Amino acid sequence: MKLSHFNFNLPKELLAEFPAENRDESRLMVIDRQKQTIEHKMFKDVINYFDDGDVLILNNTKVFPARLYGNKEKTGARIEVFLLRELNSEQRLWDVLVDPARKIRIGNKLYFGDDDSLVAEVIDNTTSRGRTLRFLYDGSYEEFRNKLTELGETPIPKYINREVTAEDAERYQTIYAKEEGAVAAPTAGLHFSKHLLKKLEIKGVNFAEVTLHVGLGTFNPVEVEDLSKHKMDSEELIINQEACDIVNEAKAKKKRICAVGTTSMRAIESSVSSQNTLNPYEGWTNKFIFPPHDFSIANCMITNFHTPKSTLLMMISAFCGHDLMKKAYDEAIKEGYKFYSYGDAMLII
Repeated sequence: MKLSHFNFNLPKELLAEFPAENRDESRLMVIDRQKQTIEHKMFKDVINYFDDGDVLILNNTKVFPARLYGNKEKTGARIEVFLLRELNSEQRLWDVLVDPARKIRIGNKLYFGDDDSLVAEVIDNTTSRGRTLRFLYDGSYEEFRNKLTELGETPIPKYINREVTAEDAERYQTIYAKEEGAVAAPTAGLHFSKHLLKKLEIKGVNFAEVTLHVGLGTFNPVEVEDLSKHKMDSEELIINQEACDIVNEAKAKKKRICAVGTTSMRAIESSVSSQNTLNPYEGWTNKFIFPPHDFSIANCMITNFHTPKSTLLMMISAFCGHDLMKKAYDEAIKEGYKFYSYGDAMLII
């Protein structure tokens, strides 16, 4: 398959600017791969597709407020600094993106907060927009991290063309988020309310938690026609023994194992044993899943509607079957489903 197979026209009005009023009341398209059928439901109806002993694999990463606005020394120019990852906690070194990048050179200082209580010095260039910053702050590490949280904004994706609201801090986060480290939310999980998770639990559905810290690379469109030439950014991944036991037991019993989101799917596909069971893992993954691909663990997935030419769309094609996915996307556009992070969801069984 080539990149051109993953292009489609998405009307601008289908871009979700805000989340549904209630998490579990977005729309749900249900795709049955065996029957080749497409049904239209509400997200809360997802409970009807799971039974005792089935497993949902959840990515419990937590989004941190990664977008800061500072002022450049002398000129006072407003600069956006997007925190990507911490490189060294003792030296307070961070890998960041800056905008506008052309103004920011090695040796420049940036000041944050109304009282300039946080200062950063540019110590290296990494890419055209990438920089390494050393933060200068009088206080303990914990106080420094609290300061970043206080000054940072929820990093809603750039294509959501509006100011961040107080609501975003809660809604651009899954309710089961625990391990801080993502700069983008694993959005399929945003549809689960506390109430819905409780109902699933009462029904006997088990939850296996993995941690994949979603990076900005998740939004990078593919730019090479030959998909095998595309390089994914690496993201940190942790799968513990407890999650493996839950998943492997369900697999042995031929239960439904559902990856909630492309990040959960990428996580589990990054750590498969030779017996096609899930192995514990701690490290980094740059796994890129595109057709054709044999999925080893999950036989079901929940996902949002994705952008043209994105790696996420390619994974869905591999899991769903390309023609059925195309049919589903055509129908989604015709029926006015909302796309992207705050959009509607799809269940593929």
